[in-house]
Parts: sequence; C-alpha cells; structure tokens
Amino acid sequence: MRRILLLALLPAFLFSCSSEKETESVQSGVALDMAQHRKSVLTEVNYKLKFSVPESYDQKIQASEELTFNLSDNSKDLPLDFKVSPEHLKGIVVNGKSQPLELVNEHIILKAENLKKGNNKIEIDFWAGETSLNRKEEFLYTLFVPDRARTAFPCFDQPNLKANFELTLDLPAEWNSVANAPEVQTTVENNRKTVQYEKSDLISTYLFSFVAGEFETITQSVDGRTFTMLHRETDKEKVERNKDLVFNLHSASIKWLEQYTGIKYPFKKLDFALIPSFQYGGMEHVGAIQYQANSLLLDEDPSQNQLLGRASLIGHEVAHMWFGNLVTMDWFNDVWTKEVFANFMAAKMVNPSFPEINHDLNFLVRHYPSAYGVDRTEGANPIRQNLPNLNEAGQMYGAIIYNKAPIMMRQLESLLGEETFQEGIQEYLSTFGMKNATWPDLINILDQKTQVDLKKWSEVWVNTSGRPVFKLETQESEQGIATSLSQIDMSGEGRSWPQSFKMEVFNPAQNGKKELEVVSADEPYEVSLDKSWNSFELLANSNGMGYGLFPVSYELLTNRWDELSELEKGAQLINMYESLLEPTNVGQEGQASPTRYIELLKWVLVREKNQLLIGQTLGQLRSVYWSLLSDDQRNNVAPDLERTLFHCMDDLHDDPSIKKTFFNTFSSVTITDNNLTRLYSIWSDDKTVSIAKLNLSENDYIGLASNLSIKMPEKATEIVAAQMERIKNPDSKRRFEFIAPTLSNDLATRDAFFESLKVEKNRETESWVLGGLGNLHHPLRREESIKYILPSLELLQEIQQTGDIFFPTRWLGQTLGDHNSREAVEIVDGFLKDHPNYNAQLKMKIQQSVDMAKRASAILEKTAKK
Repeated sequence: MRRILLLALLPAFLFSCSSEKETESVQSGVALDMAQHRKSVLTEVNYKLKFSVPESYDQKIQASEELTFNLSDNSKDLPLDFKVSPEHLKGIVVNGKSQPLELVNEHIILKAENLKKGNNKIEIDFWAGETSLNRKEEFLYTLFVPDRARTAFPCFDQPNLKANFELTLDLPAEWNSVANAPEVQTTVENNRKTVQYEKSDLISTYLFSFVAGEFETITQSVDGRTFTMLHRETDKEKVERNKDLVFNLHSASIKWLEQYTGIKYPFKKLDFALIPSFQYGGMEHVGAIQYQANSLLLDEDPSQNQLLGRASLIGHEVAHMWFGNLVTMDWFNDVWTKEVFANFMAAKMVNPSFPEINHDLNFLVRHYPSAYGVDRTEGANPIRQNLPNLNEAGQMYGAIIYNKAPIMMRQLESLLGEETFQEGIQEYLSTFGMKNATWPDLINILDQKTQVDLKKWSEVWVNTSGRPVFKLETQESEQGIATSLSQIDMSGEGRSWPQSFKMEVFNPAQNGKKELEVVSADEPYEVSLDKSWNSFELLANSNGMGYGLFPVSYELLTNRWDELSELEKGAQLINMYESLLEPTNVGQEGQASPTRYIELLKWVLVREKNQLLIGQTLGQLRSVYWSLLSDDQRNNVAPDLERTLFHCMDDLHDDPSIKKTFFNTFSSVTITDNNLTRLYSIWSDDKTVSIAKLNLSENDYIGLASNLSIKMPEKATEIVAAQMERIKNPDSKRRFEFIAPTLSNDLATRDAFFESLKVEKNRETESWVLGGLGNLHHPLRREESIKYILPSLELLQEIQQTGDIFFPTRWLGQTLGDHNSREAVEIVDGFLKDHPNYNAQLKMKIQQSVDMAKRASAILEKTAKK
C-alpha cells in the first residue's frame, strides 16, 4: 500500500470535480441502470478493509481498501460508489496504475483504460466517511442499510453484488468489537488493539457491519452453539435478569428456523450487540445483529406485550439470516420480501415459547392497526413499489411492508395450505441460497403448486394500495332473510381483495349461533336464513383473518362480551376504532362519537383480563383522548377516566406487569390537579402514595419526569434538575441532557432547541431527536408548537438524505401526530400545493402522517356543530 500513501502528496489539481460530460454520464446515488450494468459484468467481488479508529473523537478514521473482482467487459468506465467529499480520497491505484483522485456525482470513476478483462485489483487509501458509522466518544457502530456502505468506504453498493469481506480493526486497547465473521487474531501493543477477522460469508454491502467500543462482553453456549453479546448496561441486576432468556431465545429461533426451512444455520456464527439509543428495534447484519438495548434488557415486571415484543424482535432478526441474508432481494423494491418473511416467521416461532398466549390475537393486534393506519390514508402505498435509484430506498420501509405484507402472506398460506406453502418456501430458499431473488421468482414457484392464478391474486394484494369496505345488505321475504356481504373499492377502481375469513350470525330469539366460512372476492357472499332468524346479529370477520373495514355493532359487543372469544373481541375493537375514524363509512353513519367510544373503552377495561386486549384498548383510549376530543370534552372526561384507570391499576389487577401497563396510560392522560400531584409524589418517591406491586425503573422515572415537566410547567426546572442528578446510567444521562431544553417552560429555550435541529450534526442520535420533538409537540403545547410544522416540512428532504431509513417517517410522525386542528392541516396542504413537483415518496409519507390530524379536525368540527 506504500504506493497509495505517496499519492496523498500529489498536487491538488489531481483532485477533479468532474467534466460536464462525466457529470451527465453517471447519476448520483445508485441508479438502477448503472446497477444492472455492473451486475452483468462483475463477479467474485472481495473487499479487504482496514479501519483505524483514533483515541480522540475529534480525529478522523484512517482507512485502506483492497478491492478485487472479475470483470467480463472492460470497454466502459466503471463507477465505484463513494458518497464523500473529494478530500477524503488519499490515493487510488488500479491494477498497478495510479489514477487521478476523481469524484463524479458520488462515484470514483475507474477508467476503462486501467481495467482489464478477468481479475482486477483496486487499492485505495482514504479517510472513512462517518455518516453511517454512528460514531460516539466511547463507541461506534455501522448501519449501512439500504445504500449507506458507500458513505463509509468505496464499494459497489447494491444488494445483488454479494461479496466477501476481510476486515481488520485498529482500535483503542480497551475497546471490544464484533463483526460479520469470527476473529482470527487479536494483538495489543502500544495501547492499541488490532483485531483481524476471518473472510466473511458471501453477503451484500448493506449487511457488512462492525461494532466497536467500550462494551462489556458475555459469551454463553446454548444447545451446543456459542453466542457473544456486547452491551453497555450499568445495572448488573438488569443484565442478570435478562441475559439467559435473551441467549435462549436466539437459540430457540435458530432451531425453529432450521426445522421449518430444512436448511441449517447458513453462516459462520451469530453474535449480537445491544446499543443504547439504536435507531431501530434491530438490524440483521450477518453474524452480528444489532439491537436497541432496552428492547432486550427489559425493566422489572415487563408486560406480556413487552415479553412478546422481545421474542418477536429476536425471531424477526434471526429469521433474516435465511430471509434476506441467505436469499437476498435483487433490488430494494423487493426489500419487503425479507421483511414480510421475518415478521411472518417471527409470529410463528414465538408460539412454543409462549404456550399461554393467544397467538392469533397477538398477530391481529401487532399487524392490523398499523397496516390500517397507512392504508386508510391518501398517501397509502402498495407493498411493492418502483425504485429507480437506491438513494430513495429508505422510503420503501413502513407499516405496509412490516404489517400489511404479513397479513397478505397469511392469506396466501391459507389459500395454499400450510404444508404446500412450507414446501414452496423450502424450494425458494434452496434454489436461491447465497443468491438474489425477486417476488415474481417466489410466485412462480408457488404458482406451480395451486390451481389459483397467483399472479392475478398478487396483482391486487401486492401491487396496489388500500383496503376494501365491506357492505352488508339484507332483504326479507316470505321464505326468510337473504343477507349479502360485498366488497366496495372506495377508490372507484372496481378492485376486490380475494380473502377468506369467518363470520358469526347470532339469533337472539332462540339463543342460536352459526359460524360461516366466507370466501370473499368479486361476487358478494350470500347467506340465507329462515324466518326464525328475523332478528339476527352479525359478527363479521370473527376470526380476525379478513382485511378491510367491516360492519360493526356496539350493542352486539356489549351484549355478548362475555360469550365472545378473545380473538372476536380484538377483531371487533379494531374494527370499531377504524369505523370511528370513518364517519362517512357505508352503512355505519351515527355508530359512535369519540365521547361514547371513551365510555365503551372504560367499560371494556374494568371487565377485561387479557393483557393483549388491555394493551390494545389502552392504545385506542390514548389516541381518542388526545386527538378526537376538544379541550372542553377532555376536561369533562378526565376526572372519571383517571378514576377508572387508577381503580383498574390499584384494585382490579394484582399482576405487577398489568399494573405498570395501566400506570403508563394513567400518567399519559392525567391532567387533573389532584392526580398530577399524586404522580409528582410518586416521582418524588413519597412512600405514603406508593402503589402496591408497582415497580418503577430508572427509565420509568425519566419518562415520568418528562411528563410532569410538561404538565406542571411551574415545576419543570426543579423536576429536570432533580431527575438529572438521579440518573445513574451514563448513556441515559446524555440522552436526558439532550432533551432537557424541550421540557423547559421557557418558549425561547424550546425554540432554540428546534432551531438547533437544522444543523445536521445535532440530528446524529435520531432517537434523542425524536424524543425531543415529541416533547415540543405534546398535545398540551399544540398552540405553541404549530409554528414548527412548516420548517419541519422544509427540512424533510435533507432529513431523508442524511438520516437513516425510518427517520423521515418518524420525524413527520413526531411533528404531525399530536396535532388535530384545521390550521395544522392547512399548513401541510399549503406546503404540498406550493411544491407541486415534490418527491413522490416523501409526499406519500407526509400524507400518511397528516391523516390523523385531518380526520380529527373533521370530527371535531362536526362535533362543534351539534
């Protein structure tokens, strides 16, 4: 590499921006046509990389790379992706020939005259780009999905050019690390640690990863497989309480997937790192999964939902080792295929670990509300979308691929039968193992196993957006009653979603009941009943399998609550909430008002024992309370609602985890002086107002302090200062220091915090930023925070370009999610009107995020007129 280092001394004129012709020849980002050309001419790609991380956070990371590949056609220049400023490049040697240090629209152009058919070697010395290294003073971690590897090192950053990676890390001596492959050798000398890793398995660039820093390590063997976990948790009891189950869940997930797929774990090892304030729940890097630390290390007395969430998250990330890592999508327009299988398989594999759980209900409450939350909006997107350039791949992500796609997949499994579906999946994995595949590749395999035209079936479910509305029509005659259930496509396109679900018909007069298997498609589903059923009640979608908006009946739910199954209750509660948000829904006019729905939810909460149903009900209650009630309505509702929640927590439930679930909602909605004083006393650790078996963690106290600072603004300074002193975990303290200005009672302080977010450096820790935005836009601060909406929208494109995949959606969610006024809606509508050529993907995200505000403002205006 000595030749490369000498190039760093060459005159500056060798650093070229680009000629006009070159600029036109290659787009910024990773364009589809460029990627297709590279895929057609490149094979046997191998990266040998070294990163030297200095002791000082202020110093740059020096890096070197030896890239080798086989090239079948050297008649054209070859773009190598590197999204940095030109001064990052120190030297380039192509097959022994020095090349000027050119960057053209985020690419190093490897000149055709320096390339050759067959094996090529590129040597590059550079300063690593840090956009996606997530570098902190005490640790760093790479996060390269979907096209961010090119921000750190030069590469062919597309999923269908899989490669091997040979990594060496030069680190401070006290740091620990983990990467895709096992360690080969570790040496410590002169207060530096050098870690050399084996050559990795064949993986895509977005899956290449390493984590390094001041982490503790725990190694444990389960059923003959050894795992290593990195973490920064300072609470040793918390680690001890969680670690065995965390390791066991990883082992159980691997065993389940090996059995289901018929393929042994396909990679060299599986370790994982728990990272504070991680952007996602987890990321499935081959052999080195990254998790949000608090998602795995749960506080004392976790709820059933938290336990299930942890098991599902681990199952999801481990499933990716087969679905996404072994078989990888050819292009990121099919990123949903890896996510749907990870979620779908995770829903299956948690079953053995939680035999007491109603897993159909768990699937229902985890998937349907989030999917409907997007599919009901003007910005609804199909599961599969077009993607001309990977620089917009982050916008493929969202509730549709994570939640609607598994619903679609369950309908597909029901259509084929579980055994046939599993056979098709096994054939898919064995056919495309260590390769790339598309959704049509899978459909072609499954299509051979059924008489149903799956391509036509897929066209509606996968390639179009939205959901059907189901309309019930009844006609009486001398022979009896004829009832039909038909789909309506509210877009006017005449679509129907082929699906199956169950329906129950009750006969109050004779206390009878019929269960019907409904296959709904183009034609209405007909039900004939004799005259004895002249006062029948219908429970549509009783098994929760159907997707769409179904007829609802408050009277049926309340009259028959005790005889309904848990799944029937869950399906009807979800549908009732959706109907509440659709005041013009066909046949549902006048069903509910928000205040009436609050009363129904209170009625449910004092009766229900199932934790999943309690969690679902409390989530709806918070949404209706803060978004759909006027200030006067909220003030009227609050005293009895707070009494009901406290009664449920203190008197009706003995389980500590259920108590905490109720406490979290109680503290969220409380606005009366008496109960705010009570919460303040609990936060102050006043034993005279303690609640039996309610155990609050440091995270709980931090959340309570934030909540009280907003609701008791006169005490905000005192509360924040006291809480700062109480925090023991250094990562938690740094987070609280960051968001503290958003808890201030001083508007100028909050304004200054928002202004600081316009500087990219201040947005680096995205979860902190989102927490701060949530505080700024708290429902009680709507009038003061509405001024932040327009500048937040104006920042969105920059957020998309500099942030990680979920950041734009979450930025919008925290900005718009708690607003419910016509003024807020008009600001958003005005922004879109003023930007008619705005990025289509981001426009959809805006429309999705403002949907609740639109519905809420319409409902509030309608209520005000009565």
